Amino acid sequence: MTTKLGGPARRALPVTEAAPSEPRPTKNTSLTGQFVKILLLGLVTAFAVWAAFPLIAEEHWFGLALLVATTAAILYIYLTPRHIPAKYLVPGTLFLVIFQLFPVLYTASTAFTNFGDGHRGSKEDAIVAIQTSSVTRVPGSAEYALSIATQGDPATGPIVFLITDPATKAVSIGDAEGLKPAGAVTVTSTGKVTAAEGYTVLNAGQASARSKEITEFTVPTQGGAIRSAGLSRAYEGKAGRAYDAVTDSIRDMTTGKSWVADESAGAFVAADGERLAQGWKVSVGFDNFTRALTDDTISGPFLRTLIWNFAFALGSTGFTFVLGLFIALALHSSRVRGRNLYRILLVLPYAMPSFAMLLVWRDMFNTDFGLINNLFGTDVDWFGGTASARLAVILVQLWLGYPYMFLVSTGALQAIPGELLDATKVDGAGVWQSFKSVTLPLLMIPLTPLLISSFAFNFNNFNAIWLTTEGAPFPADNTTNGATDLLITYTYRLAFGGSGAQYGFAAAISIFIFLIVATISTISFRRTRQLEEVYS
Repeated sequence: MTTKLGGPARRALPVTEAAPSEPRPTKNTSLTGQFVKILLLGLVTAFAVWAAFPLIAEEHWFGLALLVATTAAILYIYLTPRHIPAKYLVPGTLFLVIFQLFPVLYTASTAFTNFGDGHRGSKEDAIVAIQTSSVTRVPGSAEYALSIATQGDPATGPIVFLITDPATKAVSIGDAEGLKPAGAVTVTSTGKVTAAEGYTVLNAGQASARSKEITEFTVPTQGGAIRSAGLSRAYEGKAGRAYDAVTDSIRDMTTGKSWVADESAGAFVAADGERLAQGWKVSVGFDNFTRALTDDTISGPFLRTLIWNFAFALGSTGFTFVLGLFIALALHSSRVRGRNLYRILLVLPYAMPSFAMLLVWRDMFNTDFGLINNLFGTDVDWFGGTASARLAVILVQLWLGYPYMFLVSTGALQAIPGELLDATKVDGAGVWQSFKSVTLPLLMIPLTPLLISSFAFNFNNFNAIWLTTEGAPFPADNTTNGATDLLITYTYRLAFGGSGAQYGFAAAISIFIFLIVATISTISFRRTRQLEEVYS
């Protein structure tokens, strides 16, 4: 502090360092950001334009309007300097809608239809399929030189027929829609096409590998269809069944039998109740839901499976939690030496790929050469009996799941203050009383949400059953529902089983599963909040 003679003392202003100025974005950084934004928005616009054409072709006007509105909203948000929060929320919201909301809504909408094998397309598609499948060769049928081709990969691409008319030498392309003129082609003197613009002509080996598809493939024509007769010849046969628009029925030209369209069932039904296998997709209301509860052949197995499903989920979650918590408590003591080594060894099952370990355990439980029977000198048919098969899958889940519970329990134990446990000792509480009154309640606060999520996972644990028992053992009178089937594996077998896919019915059961898990999770989370309020 300095003073001036004859005047009041004046304080010297403190000298402070100037705060460093914030770095400003350079011109190159700004240009890079603008370039990236333009590129991404260009990709979004290009995708919207690409997606608009199929929507227009199928006359899905609502989907087209939604696409235009979404694209316009994205461009508006990112091309204006305002709406900063929306710039961060839009990507996550879009992914949520695409990968979560849309599949759920599509599954729910499918549950109210008869969608499945024989009921996939429209009524017009069903009529064409019925007529073409009844095509037979008759005297005087036209014959053509045939070449088999595909669009794209010879092994998986859609099959088309390259047909040469013997009279005009004109080449036509035949697909599921019918015949159309071919473009530039190379034809031999015998009329066989060896090259066609836009198509891959199959050689003998490639065609032989897909002979079943070629035999079943038909090209619809007026009053009949073209089918293959080998790999080099084709004929135009006559349809044995024809559609009568006046009576809205299918009539067999040989026997005279008729099948009248039943719009509510999406099928052609005869007077004696016989249905044609080929039908069309229609809305059936709540029939799929009521069928699961009222059809004796389904409701009985469904309820048994539901009970076992709860037992499996509770057992898998409960046993793994008890074992994992017990090991975590044992290794939590500072008197245990080599704790880190034990922890590494104990989490090995969790580090292994679960699908591979499930296959290994399946072989270990094998009756003839499995390790379990050989080790204990037994001859148990583990997957042959209901009780033993269920015990086996729960034991496998115990081995695979306890490391996760051990890890989360270890972390939760380390978060409990040691002063609380010391206070219980001072108050004279024993080990069990201290664990019951202090340790366990404090553990349950962070672990309950994890137990709920583990229960939900095990309730739908498809791999645990499908890769070990595939639902077996099956009763003699029901090959679609096994003793170890969960609802999810039962649904999978219904949707993709050998007796024919029933996607609508499987979607209805999926809705049941969703409601069950959602209800249990909601109740459990509410009780978790009550537990937090008590011990907070």
